[in-house]
Amino acid sequence: MMLTTDPALDHVTGVLNRHAGLQAAHRVLSESNAEHSHSAILWLGLDRFRQVNQSFGHVAGDHVIAVIARRIRATMPACCEVSRMGNDEFICLLPGVDTTEAELLAHNLLTVIEAPLSIGDIQFRPSASIGIALHFYQEDVLVFLERSERAMAEAKRQGGNRCIVSGTEPVPGRVGILLAREELAIENDLHTALETGGLMLNYQPIIGVDGSIEAIEALMRCKANGRQISPGKFIPVAEKTGLIVRLGEWSLLQGARYAALLQSIGMPTKVSINVSRLQLISPKFTQAVHAALICANVAPELIELELTESLVMDTSEIVQTNLRSVRNIGIGLAIDDFGTGYSCLATIKDIPATKLKIDRAFVCVLPEDRRAFAVVRAITQLAQELGMTVVAEGVETQDQLDSLKQAGVDAIQGFLQAAPMTEDALRTWLHDRKMQ
Repeated sequence: MMLTTDPALDHVTGVLNRHAGLQAAHRVLSESNAEHSHSAILWLGLDRFRQVNQSFGHVAGDHVIAVIARRIRATMPACCEVSRMGNDEFICLLPGVDTTEAELLAHNLLTVIEAPLSIGDIQFRPSASIGIALHFYQEDVLVFLERSERAMAEAKRQGGNRCIVSGTEPVPGRVGILLAREELAIENDLHTALETGGLMLNYQPIIGVDGSIEAIEALMRCKANGRQISPGKFIPVAEKTGLIVRLGEWSLLQGARYAALLQSIGMPTKVSINVSRLQLISPKFTQAVHAALICANVAPELIELELTESLVMDTSEIVQTNLRSVRNIGIGLAIDDFGTGYSCLATIKDIPATKLKIDRAFVCVLPEDRRAFAVVRAITQLAQELGMTVVAEGVETQDQLDSLKQAGVDAIQGFLQAAPMTEDALRTWLHDRKMQ
């Protein structure tokens, strides 16, 4: 398996990573426009790769990806720029190549990829779906990439192990094209934000029904290229591209530093920081947590990690080991958006969570919906019996608060009490509240 420290290369395959691949595409197409020459792209996606990961694990999956990358590089001409665009997807940029040549290369590639490879004592025969696009003069690079990816998706829809030329596949409506292009633009914005300081954390208080401050949740915000990008847009893109790990590590360090700052000015407050699946399945997750605590010089008891319901319920060894490790050093664990996943009562009794947050879907219909109230009350009683603090999310009216108090929840979070605030605004808010 190829391992590299070059930031432009994918660490598993040694080919260009997604960000460097996008930069290469801009360069190749600029040269193609200047010279009025052809350029083609092959977008390759492995067929049934998820089954490899599920059956043999991610180590075997990385082995397969590394072998496929070697086969691609060995088949493509020297002028080709190869980059890994996703878990099981690659692009091959081919300057000076027309559609006929690109199709010939794609068919050769399908044949080479089909050669069996060993996974343990199993002979696995991989296959791929390839989308082909020829660049139009002055065509936007993101449109060009989107056309090739859409052609690859159509090849998969037709059963895989084939190539489709862009323009011969069914074309979706305008909205679908805009969404695909927007995701690539947002990815570029995220890289810009990481490089230029465009990320920040806002904080929303979690307030006990007795009026005490239970914690503050760190909420990531992103501004790049002169525009504010909503979390609902940039978080899904970050998860798809793997950037969520860098964003998560940044958030962990900044949240820990803010907790240390609040403690130093006499307002110690627990900071709750969101953690993604990609972070938690990393063997280096615990190291990253320790590093944040040391850099910030903050007590573990002032940090809480917030995880989705499905992630906390993950029984895989690496996830459970990481959860136990952070709990053993005194960091709290909160289950976010509880009630929207598929929790198993046989599992929930064993998880090391210290807090349970009831999803806003149950809160927004209170107090009118008595069935929702019954669910909230039952969840609250169960969680409290298991030693967890119960927080209701999305509380916006006094009637909702009164109903939640009746259900027995410990704390609430929502616009009724406080909206998300910047660091300075929250410090002022905490000071004013302390003076009351």
